[in-house]
Parts: sequence; structure tokens; C-alpha cells
Amino acid sequence: MSNFFRALERAEQERALRRPTPPPAPVSEPSPVVSAPEAPPVRAPQSVFTPPVPAAVGLGAHAHELEGHLVSLLAPASFEAEQYRALRHMIEQLHRSAELSVVGVSSPDAADGKTTTAINLAGALAQAPDARVLLIDADLRGANLAGYLGLDDQEAPGFVDAILDTNLTLEAVTQKRPHLNLSIVSAGRRPSAPYEILKSPRVGELLVEARKNYDYVIVDTPPLVSVPDGRVIGKWVDGFLIVVAAHRTPRKLLEEALNITEPVKLIGLVYNGDDRHISRRSYSSRRSSIRRGLEGPRNGFRNGNRAGRRQTASDD
Repeated sequence: MSNFFRALERAEQERALRRPTPPPAPVSEPSPVVSAPEAPPVRAPQSVFTPPVPAAVGLGAHAHELEGHLVSLLAPASFEAEQYRALRHMIEQLHRSAELSVVGVSSPDAADGKTTTAINLAGALAQAPDARVLLIDADLRGANLAGYLGLDDQEAPGFVDAILDTNLTLEAVTQKRPHLNLSIVSAGRRPSAPYEILKSPRVGELLVEARKNYDYVIVDTPPLVSVPDGRVIGKWVDGFLIVVAAHRTPRKLLEEALNITEPVKLIGLVYNGDDRHISRRSYSSRRSSIRRGLEGPRNGFRNGNRAGRRQTASDD
């Protein structure tokens, strides 16, 4: 984790150098650094990536519906999409070794790139022809998933509708996209009290149904620090990926997010939007460092996962 925080500090310093020099201010004593649990940095693709022209091959008329940063869907052969396949490999390993199926993708605050990461991870997992992948938008305050994927989120029922109406099954609110090998549950109607909606036991029932019918369930959850909603839904997921925005997420906010998250449910960190040059020549060394970084936390997750599930099952 210390290496990750050093990288985050360098990113903050680079961002500060880009700003105009402010007037001199009184020097204050530095704040103490709060220790955080050990977790692996997993670098995601540059969020500014624009897919090349041939990227939409295979999607046909559906390509124009998708948001341009969804490289796993629009440009699956690109180097950027390859980074999401590294993330996919980690989830597949945990699926086999620790029975991980329901993955929450969150971030300390809004606009860190968690929705883009959730969609790209689901898209990477769905590249396996026999994989059954479900993507759920549970960020009821800032639902963006439907817009990114070109779905109708106004007329079609979604996650909120299934929570409020017990006659609606999960399958009834699921939109199938066979050309992507993806099943998608949008947020649905905009609730006036998102926190109360996510506290409902019905959320657990729907995710139990999802676990039975799909190999992988990727849940785009609310931010962990700025609102309490994500902490409520946390008891129903097997683990969390926390997305950190390069040059944007403050270190203290990340520390708070890590302190909120149960250690046994922390899968890893995704460093999103790093604008430093990435070349294909650095592929082997980057891939090796990612693999080394995942070995420790993967074992830790496996050892604590079953106990965590028992605790969740008895939690009212």
C-alpha cells in the first residue's frame, strides 16, 4: 500500500505543478498519516482513451449507443482493454478459489470513474462465451449506467422498481444484450430516499437471485465516503474494488474509504486515469508487477471470505 500512496502523492504533486502559483500562505504543520489496510494497486486504462475507427467491428448498429470510454466493448483488442482483462483474470481466480461472484465497484467520491470501470470489467468478463454476466446499477443518486450503454432508463423498470414491487422478479427488470453477452439491470425510477431503498431486505433477495442465475454479478455501487448508501449494500456483495482517480482523489479520502471497507471484502484498488505514457514495450514488466501485487491480498481474501459470508448471513 505504501507504494500506491507514494504514486498518489506524486500524482497530487504533478497536479499542483500544473496550477498557477498562489500567493504565499502561512506554513502549517503536516497532518499525521492514517495507516490503511494492505491492498494491491491495479492500474486501469487511461480514461481519456478514444477508440480507433475499426473498434466497433462486431457491434454493427449498436456501436453508436455506447459511451466512448467503454474499451472492453468497443475496442476489445486494444492495449487499454488488455488492462481490464488483467482485472478480469483476478476476478476469475477469486471466483474459482474463494467463490467470489458478486463484486461491488465503488470509489471514495463521485466522478472517480467507477461506472466506467464496472462496465469495462463486466465487458471483459463477458468476452468468455460461456460466462453469464450481470451488470447492476445500484448507484441510485447518480445512476449513469443506462446512459453509458444507450439503454432506456425512463420507461423500462429497473433495480428500484424490483425493490419496491415484490411481484417483479430480477429477470423481469433485466435487459438482455446478446451482442455484448451481457445482462443489465438499470437503476430504474429515481427514488426520493435512496438510502432507505437500499436498506430494504429486498436488495438481499434480488442479489441472492442474481447469484443463482449468473456466474458474475458486477454492481456499480454508490461512493463510499460522500454518501452512506454504499455501506448499506456492502453486506450483500462478496468484495469491493475501489476506483481511485489519478490527479483527483485526495489521499485522506482514500484512507477514509479503506477504513470504511471491511478488510476481508477489499479485493483491490483500481488506479484510473493515469496520464503517464504507457507503451507496449512496458507491457511485460507492468503485467508482472500487477501479478505480484495481487498474490498477497488474494490469499487474504480467500482466508476471510467464508467467515465474512457467515457474518453477512446472520446480519439483520
